[in-house]
Amino acid sequence: MTVTHDLSILSLISQASVLVQLVMALLATLSLVSWYWIFRKSFQIRSARAKTDEFERDFWSGGDLNTLYDAASTTRHQTGGMERIFEAGYREFSKLRSKAHDHTATLDGARRAMRATYQREVDDLEAHLAFLASVGSGSPDNGRLGTVWGIMNAFRGLSNVGSATLAQVAPGIAEALVATAIGLFAAIPAVVAYNRFAHDIDRIGIRFESFMEEFSNILQRNLR
Repeated sequence: MTVTHDLSILSLISQASVLVQLVMALLATLSLVSWYWIFRKSFQIRSARAKTDEFERDFWSGGDLNTLYDAASTTRHQTGGMERIFEAGYREFSKLRSKAHDHTATLDGARRAMRATYQREVDDLEAHLAFLASVGSGSPDNGRLGTVWGIMNAFRGLSNVGSATLAQVAPGIAEALVATAIGLFAAIPAVVAYNRFAHDIDRIGIRFESFMEEFSNILQRNLR
């Protein structure tokens, strides 16, 4: 008699042991959550880059600093990171210039205000990247845990069989390997997205830092 086994993915998952199913469910949940943050971060970084480009065009077009500051203050919740850095620096600069006669202290205060805002903007862009890194590094190991456990159960079941055949071993091993496949499915997009987002955020951060230096030079010239 020839024994046939249903080796479809759904069948293998439904026939897996409880521990293997729990590992699969955990990996599937991590995959869904990571895809959610992949899309969220993609839109956030794209928006940050577009708003940075827009503000740089306005700033270097030769517009009045007071006009730019008033526009940034009015629509603060709709501005980009670079515009908020400009707003924080120019607000502190205007406040200190009207009260202090020490130009160095005025300029240092504006730089500190811009640096604090810069750090908040970068932290906001980097939020949840650690989660993607954890999914990328931990999912394969979780998948291998389910695979090892499933293979152990498959070979344990053969202990009660007089002669083992490939047809008897294949279903158990196949359902165990599904855990590894799900782990890789969760890990690969998370790793690729993490590396891409980290690179994009570094590039945006460099643009922020360059702007702070250039704007500091402009403020210094205004003091003179």
